[in-house]
Amino acid sequence: MSQTFFHFKDPYYLLLILLVPVLYYWEFYKREPSIIYPSIARIKKIKPSLKVRLFPLRAWLKIIAFIFIVFGLARFQKGKKTLEVITHGVDIVLAIDTSGSMNALDFKLRGKEVDRLEVIKDVVNDFVKTRRSDRMGMIVFGTMAFTQCPLTLDHGVLLSFLKSLTIGMAGESTAIGSAIGTAVNRLKEKKSKSKILILLTDGANTAGDIDPIQAAEIAKAFGIKIYCIGVGSRGKVPIKIETPFGPQYQYIQSDLDETSLKKISKMTGGKYYRATDLGELKQIYTEIDSLEKSKSKVKEHMEYKELFYVFVIPAILLLLLYLLLDLTYFRRTP
Repeated sequence: MSQTFFHFKDPYYLLLILLVPVLYYWEFYKREPSIIYPSIARIKKIKPSLKVRLFPLRAWLKIIAFIFIVFGLARFQKGKKTLEVITHGVDIVLAIDTSGSMNALDFKLRGKEVDRLEVIKDVVNDFVKTRRSDRMGMIVFGTMAFTQCPLTLDHGVLLSFLKSLTIGMAGESTAIGSAIGTAVNRLKEKKSKSKILILLTDGANTAGDIDPIQAAEIAKAFGIKIYCIGVGSRGKVPIKIETPFGPQYQYIQSDLDETSLKKISKMTGGKYYRATDLGELKQIYTEIDSLEKSKSKVKEHMEYKELFYVFVIPAILLLLLYLLLDLTYFRRTP
């Protein structure tokens, strides 16, 4: 961001403008020896010549030239101030559970009953838009875990991947340990001072070869902080199942392993949250946003262009004109 302005580098020279009235008085009111005429009335009848009428021009040329010289001495400048915002962003990986249980219909979005993944996509979309200076990536996990989007500052790409998420795309089970391990591989070599994993799930670790606690210990060793979000209502929840006879609904018991998620968050310096409705989920992401702020500083750069010649050149021309007229047109004969 840049800003243009004009100013005088040495404004104290402008005090010389106070001499203009003195110069004016000297040129127009100073007393000179004059011839005493016997009849004033006769003098008044004499019509002044063009040279006489233009004679005050000499004085005005000197006064205006003096004013321009004063402005030149004050060094009129054009300035350009550039503000460079240097941001030290946070590296954030979003790990989103797309297992079969995310099909549970225990959330409402804009007055409509929707599955858990639909609500998560909506809230995460808003969260990503608030983190403009951060590199963000996304991991999807179910029976297996894989990188859906690598760390990037192009959040438009990330949001397009988020929009394309579907339930069951990574399998029906829940591999929390594999999700953490995949995130560690993405974050461990990064040089940023703050590396964050936001893991969102509605179940317990039921797949994969990596134990979630062991994976969290590795994350801790690489300075990765994990925020775990447990999603879903407590107790039995309805889930929609597609059958040859159309959609049918069954009730399933939530198997969320809050004990492990709390331990994972605590040991890595993060925090565990539980979201049972849309409002709570939004509040959780708002709190994480406030806890993990990007650091930025503003570097100010100033450039100046000298414009004193805008006044000095006219002053020189006026003085040359004054000398030319004084030596020719207004020349006095002895």
